[in-house]
Amino acid sequence: MGARAVRGAAALVGAAEFAGLAARLRARAQAGGAGGPRGALAYLTPTQVRVAAGEIRTGRSISLAAPVETRPSPDNPVPARHEMTAWHRPEAGASGHGLHFSRDRFATNVHGDADTHLDALCHVVYDGTLHGGVPASTVTADGARELTVALVRDGIVGRGVLLDLPRLRGVPWLEPGEQVTAGELAAAETAQGVRVREGDLLLVRLGHRRRRAELGPWDPAEGRAGLHPEAMEFVADRRVAVLGCDGNSDAAPSRTEDVAYPVHVLAVHALGVHLLDYLRLEDLAPVCAAEGRWSFFCVVAPLRLPHATGSPVNPIAVL
Repeated sequence: MGARAVRGAAALVGAAEFAGLAARLRARAQAGGAGGPRGALAYLTPTQVRVAAGEIRTGRSISLAAPVETRPSPDNPVPARHEMTAWHRPEAGASGHGLHFSRDRFATNVHGDADTHLDALCHVVYDGTLHGGVPASTVTADGARELTVALVRDGIVGRGVLLDLPRLRGVPWLEPGEQVTAGELAAAETAQGVRVREGDLLLVRLGHRRRRAELGPWDPAEGRAGLHPEAMEFVADRRVAVLGCDGNSDAAPSRTEDVAYPVHVLAVHALGVHLLDYLRLEDLAPVCAAEGRWSFFCVVAPLRLPHATGSPVNPIAVL
């Protein structure tokens, strides 16, 4: 599919059309066994994990996370706060002899627009419910009681697949506001000689990080490349377990009537798919291209946060 045709496909999705799409995807998730508390992770079985281990050939590991930033920027106005609580200070009379410790602490906004993180299934509230019809009242000022990040306390381990959309289009990155359709995801598979299978961790590169590095940060709420809502048909067809992106999967401004984050609603709420937001895929993509392979063993290890709606993560691809 040509880039010009794809860009022109981002027509407004009406409220009735979106409601119908959400209902179809929800029904497919329930019929496929992904309607329960683990959502689409039901597709990722121990057998598939063992098979995924066969993706390891060279043993090279690559981080898929961006460095945590502590300075404000247009896309990160409230950055992580890093505070040193103890360090060696000879000027304060500290002796250079004996045992000393350096200590620090971090405070972070998990669901920001810069740091890499995982969205738990309790993150998205739509029409008063969470995924699987769990009442939104289960999330209170004290934290979430259902569908929390604690559901993945043992990690998410499986076969990762990278689809590189700028590579398909022959551009360094997708511009803010551009959207990727289901047909274009399938075209990327064909061009890269790979196929997304049931239980895979699907990672989609849009070039967000490269654009940010070369042109500087901007406010992604004003413009951000992402997936078209109908691309979730591809995710449902392939029974993807986890969806990750170097943006947050949603394009901005939204072209869906009355829904600011349609992909979040369809992925998390309807399909039960955990999202990985703001990955850094710039280190992985050239290695995959050089080796001529776009699948790999992937490990995602969230922090053990019992009542949290998400967690910072440092996903690792092992080739």
